[in-house]
Amino acid sequence: MSNTPKSHGRKTIRPTLKPRDLMEQAPELARAWRAQVITLFPEAFPGILGLSLTGKALKEGRWQLQTVPLREFGEGKHRNVDDTPTGGGAGMVLRPDVMAAAIETARATQHRAAPLIYLSPRGRPFTQGMARDLAQRPGATLICGRFEGLDQRVIEQFNITEVSMGDYVLTGGELPAQVMLDATVRLLPGVLGNAESTEEESFSDGLLEHPQYTRPSDWHGRKVPDVLLSGNHGEIAKWRRQQAEALTQERRPDLWEAFKNRDT
Repeated sequence: MSNTPKSHGRKTIRPTLKPRDLMEQAPELARAWRAQVITLFPEAFPGILGLSLTGKALKEGRWQLQTVPLREFGEGKHRNVDDTPTGGGAGMVLRPDVMAAAIETARATQHRAAPLIYLSPRGRPFTQGMARDLAQRPGATLICGRFEGLDQRVIEQFNITEVSMGDYVLTGGELPAQVMLDATVRLLPGVLGNAESTEEESFSDGLLEHPQYTRPSDWHGRKVPDVLLSGNHGEIAKWRRQQAEALTQERRPDLWEAFKNRDT
């Protein structure tokens, strides 16, 4: 059997903005999951996404990555993309006209069903469920914020969804964008190579994952639980479920409450 990766779509020709090797010399694939990232720092991509399984999948054309450099749409001689907050205050705000031009350029080559997402600390928390939903879409367009954020009018104009990676503030949205893409791309068909891997990991059933063990069975006096060596798959599944429930109840009471109440 050949190990040559299968084609993942009919090639179409369009000009794109690709600052990194993995994003060069790669004609757009009509059926590949397509990620667009609007950013002031296109050189940050693919970053970690170019390594391991996501990098392999990128090379194979299972998904594609296009960066849209925001600075190219800036105003004036210095390509300004921001201005002072109306009403006063510290910092700078990304201009709506500049961001709108970048969005319109990106969306002109993106599937209409691909969501438009702004990585923002005030957005709704990103979850495994959201990653699964994104993996079912044809792709996504992500906006990386900077400075004090994005003018509210452009968020409303384009009906942009705001998504947060946690209750903390970063200098920009590039790292959150890579996290979101990593969590999503690994769920695409053929990326992990073992569908069962995504069914048993943390959050797949609303619970944290059970503890994992491997060889040697006795390490520094710490032994692998006997049930895992028993060969009794029913008992192993029961033990793992008990461990997952106990860990979730102890470490994430919020998830535990949601898990208990999801069928009520």
